[in-house]
Amino acid sequence: MTTIAAPRNAEMTGERTNFRRRSVARPLLYGALVLCALLTMLPFLWVLSGSLRSLAEIRSDPGAWLPHHVTLDNFVRLFRTEGFGRFLVNSIVVAVIVVAGNIVAASAAGYALAKLDFAGKQIAFGAVMAAMMVPFTTVFVTQFVITVDLGLADTLTGIALPGAALPLSVFIMRQYALSVPDELLEAARIDGAGEFRIFFRIFLPLAGPAVATITIMSFLFSWNNFIWPLIVAQSTSSYTLPVGLAATSQAAAHVTDYGLMLAGAIVVMLPVLVLFLFLQRYFVQGISGTGMR
Repeated sequence: MTTIAAPRNAEMTGERTNFRRRSVARPLLYGALVLCALLTMLPFLWVLSGSLRSLAEIRSDPGAWLPHHVTLDNFVRLFRTEGFGRFLVNSIVVAVIVVAGNIVAASAAGYALAKLDFAGKQIAFGAVMAAMMVPFTTVFVTQFVITVDLGLADTLTGIALPGAALPLSVFIMRQYALSVPDELLEAARIDGAGEFRIFFRIFLPLAGPAVATITIMSFLFSWNNFIWPLIVAQSTSSYTLPVGLAATSQAAAHVTDYGLMLAGAIVVMLPVLVLFLFLQRYFVQGISGTGMR
């Protein structure tokens, strides 16, 4: 009896030790994560606080974290006098075109590269990979010349079209399509379904996480894009938010209105945060499904 009880007692002692270690390690881990989250949020919180303060208060106490007198005057002036309402609409229109174009083009191209056999398939995929490695600065002159020749300069369409089919979106959809079982598609073909029906009725419903990933990435690309809209937009009527924010800061060259700038930064950041909060679960699934780490 003694020889049997000893191993059991040792095993129970080991389990208690492991339980205690986990009990101590888990709060430490959560505490570290909370600390990292707070450090990440500090700049955003300071920008939010500054946007709710008057210019005089910011100048008198630039390092304050909380406003002494909360005011929405910066946001009111931003939309009434600086034209940010028009810039916001322009950014939304451009983002919708870019996101819709990426979803349609990347879904079709990714499905074809992963599930269909055709001549030049490997060359096409190699071209996509090569396009991902080409810096934008090496091609924007050519893109601008083409945009002008098409008569799309100083238009929202001209701003949106170069980003409507990003190579990264095609790569993400192709990698996700590889994880869809071929047997499922073959069963549909045996039942008489054509490729278009398979694509729309079977593949796309399964590719929700990849579509969400493409939506977030293409939206971020469009929403934060500064150089290309700055080149193409030749009048304030075509400015997007980043360009409009830069123009607003340059309008007062001698007196920088920090409250107005911070309010503009909040307007630029807020849609991105809202979109990510709604799609974060699908975004994580899409990244894990494509094998991107």
